[in-house]
Formats: sequence, structure tokens, C-alpha cells
Amino acid sequence: MRIRIAVLSAALFVSVAAAPVHAAAVGAGPGTVEEQRLDKAVPQEILKLSGFDTATSAFARALHASRSYAQAAAVTELHGRLLWRRAVDRAHGHGPAGAISRDDDRPLYWARLAMSRELRGWPDAGQRAKLIERLETASRGQDDIRFPGHTKRILITGFDPFTLDRDIRISNPSGAIALALDGTLVRTSHGLARVEAAVFPVRWQDFADGEVERTLRAQLPKVDMFTTISQGRVGRIDVERTNGAWRGGFPDNDNASSAGTIPVTDPATQPQWTVTTLPYARIVAAKTGRFPVYDHTEVTEIPAGGTTPVVRPDGPTPGSTARAGGGGDYLSNEIAYRVTLLRERLGLHDRLPGGHVHTPVLQFGAGNTDPATGQVTDPQFVQNRLDIIAQVRAILIVAAS
Repeated sequence: MRIRIAVLSAALFVSVAAAPVHAAAVGAGPGTVEEQRLDKAVPQEILKLSGFDTATSAFARALHASRSYAQAAAVTELHGRLLWRRAVDRAHGHGPAGAISRDDDRPLYWARLAMSRELRGWPDAGQRAKLIERLETASRGQDDIRFPGHTKRILITGFDPFTLDRDIRISNPSGAIALALDGTLVRTSHGLARVEAAVFPVRWQDFADGEVERTLRAQLPKVDMFTTISQGRVGRIDVERTNGAWRGGFPDNDNASSAGTIPVTDPATQPQWTVTTLPYARIVAAKTGRFPVYDHTEVTEIPAGGTTPVVRPDGPTPGSTARAGGGGDYLSNEIAYRVTLLRERLGLHDRLPGGHVHTPVLQFGAGNTDPATGQVTDPQFVQNRLDIIAQVRAILIVAAS
């Protein structure tokens, strides 16, 4: 992969260097709601402290020098892949760290948005959509899932930061876990296992468009275990037992809402519930870290023949209609539902352990909790994230053993 990137980079350097500086009518467009947050002080500070502002400026120069859609597509894919690799390498202790901790997932998030906003100015709408899709896929590691060798294979997914209008400083530990563990080896009781990761957006439409299935359909038959991961509740880790086929409508990162049954292909065969096949009892019993771990079984359902939602502490009853899975009714529940449903439709239920793990909420240290006056990071914030990463890594080892 790195050799391929280097060769492509050299070829593009030659062609871009020979091109006129503003050969295409591109430039940062008005941007989505998500991209518009870039203009605030915190994202700019995170990009500068991490050094990822150089990645976005390099992409802008290369894009402006593109003389055709084909060249712009190659530039976009290259810089997307380089951004993902830089974020992973940084998390693994390679390359410059800047003045912000290596475990931080936010530089990748804000740099990607800066790059996608540059693409908004591409004049042809159809081509623009394809360029943005290329950037998203490449910079999220979605097309970089590789399992060389003969080790066990573990696939994990994380998410972008979210609820940024509440506190724009927010980091998502699931994204940090993806960066920290992507391409690493862990030792289980059955030998070494390789972890590969991808990150997904917090946007309803991307899920409705099939991004999860498009990324993972070819991967699930190749792996020995999968775990979707997201940020959940304060002070605890939950292994979610049941996932529900319902969207609750909480606003996403573009402040868009969507409520109703989760849209999937072939809705006529869509179940109301899917279940984890992770070894939850063994995970809960193991000593994996500082946070308590729970087998979380609660769901919200409309009982068969009923009309009113009911909370069920021990899971759904026969014939009920989902209103919230163990992971709620937001995109955490939805990614778990989609991937476990995909597993069932691929006929992998009996051989592929998989499910969802909710991490603790990543909290800032005492004295740094005010979004209006707080710093972008602090020692306790970093330690909390490192502890969460280490504990989820330990949970994966238990689950894969």
C-alpha cells in the first residue's frame, strides 16, 4: 500500500507541477453544516497543533492545479489515502506528533472536512459528488482493509466526533480506537490476531445510501470476528445484546434528522431485531480495565398487538416492533443492526462472532468542562482516552480468544 501511494504521489507531482496553478475552476465552496464548523477557533487550533493543516493546504494546491476530472480524482484519492495513513501512523508513534497527543482522533476529522469543503467548488455536480465519495472512502480507511498472513482476523469500526454544537472540542474514543489499533497485532489464546479498522460518518444519509454494507460486504466472509464500536454512556462499557430496526431521529452532524424503520435493501425480509454473537459473558467476567463492563440487554419495543412503546430490561418479546435497541435509536444502534443483519444475510451467523461495544463518554478533566472557555485538551482528557483504547483492546483479545 505505501509503495503504491509513493509511486502515485511521484506521478502526480510531475503532472501537477507542469499544470497551470488555477487550471480548474475549483475552490472552497460554502460547505455543509458540518464543514461550516471549520471556521470556528477550536477546529483551526486542533489542525494547527497537530500539523494537519499542512495536509489540507497541500491538497488544496494539488486540486487547484488539476487540469481534468481524471487528475482531480487521482489527487483526491491519493490525498485521502495519505490522510488516513498519516493519522494511523501518528497514532502508532510514527512521524511528527505536533503539540497535541498522538491518540487524538480529531485532526483526522477536521482535516477531512477541510478537504471535502475544497471539493465543493468543483463545477460539475456529478463529478463533485464522485470526488467527495472518493475522499470519504480513502480517508476513512474503508478501502484500506488488508489481512496479510495467516493470523486471526478482527475487523472493527469507529465513528467521527458528534454533538459538536454542544461542545465543538469533542473527541470520539471509537475513532481513536480505530486509529490506534488499525493494522496492529494482538496476542490471543489462539495465537496472533490482526486488527483492521475503518471509520464512519455520523450522518443518517450516508447510512441510508448503503455506505456500511458497501464497505463491509466483501470483508465479513474473510474475518474471524467483528466489533462495531461507538461512544455510549458515562463511566461504563456496554456489550449491546440486541439491535433494533428503528431510527429515532436525533440530529446528525449535518443537523439532519431521520425517523422510522432503518432503510435497507429487501425490506420485506427485514427483521425487527438482530443480536450479538460476541461472547458477552466472558467479556463481562474478564478484568479488562478501569471501567465496569456490562452485558446490556435493555430495549424499547411496541409489544405484539400494542401501540405504546415499552422498555424491556431483558430484551424484546416475541412479535414486537423495535423502537430502540440496546445501543439506543441513533447511528450506534444502526451500524450494529446493519452489520449483524449483513452477517445473517451472508449466512455467517454460526461462524462469525460479532456485535457492538459502547465505550464510556470521553470526559475532559475537572476545571476544563466549559465548552466556551475550556482548552482543546488536558492531561485527564488524554488519560481517559488512552484508558478507553487500552480497555477495548483488551476486550477484543478476550472476545477473540
